[in-house]
Amino acid sequence: MKRALILIGAAAALAGCDGGEFSDLKAELATLTKDVRGKVEPLPVVKPYEPVGYQAFDQPDPFGPAKIQLATKSGGQSASSALAPDLNRPKEPLEAFPLESLKMVGVLQQKGRTYGLVKADASIYRIRPGNYVGQNFGVVTQISETEITLRELIQEAGGDWTERNSNLQLQEAEAKK
Repeated sequence: MKRALILIGAAAALAGCDGGEFSDLKAELATLTKDVRGKVEPLPVVKPYEPVGYQAFDQPDPFGPAKIQLATKSGGQSASSALAPDLNRPKEPLEAFPLESLKMVGVLQQKGRTYGLVKADASIYRIRPGNYVGQNFGVVTQISETEITLRELIQEAGGDWTERNSNLQLQEAEAKK
């Protein structure tokens, strides 16, 4: 019974709280906003999507192997097609690496032949003139005590092949370790 009286008293006390302290603020806000009407602008009209067909199917893809295939299909029509690489030959292990990632670490001479020692990742490879190195059809032309000279074949934007000479310098810090 005591609990019931306490609950009834609490309910009466809450009923007496009608928020009278903010009644003047609510009245003023009501008078200020009675003539104000919010206006939302309509959403812009969305144009329907119109797909555009790709029309350059006869053009070589500058990012794919189709450009190389296009150059080999042309046969001997251009003057630089004589420089075109043999794409049907088996690839050598060092052709999987870009030339910038390869390091010459030494030279080896056996039976009158000079070999270059090239480090790729964690492996060391022995190469000689005629071996292919790098991803640009690079052929080793000469090996000296301090560098390996290469002749690379680069395909230009027009599909013509040009030669470029490159070299791998001996990495002395690597060789001393």
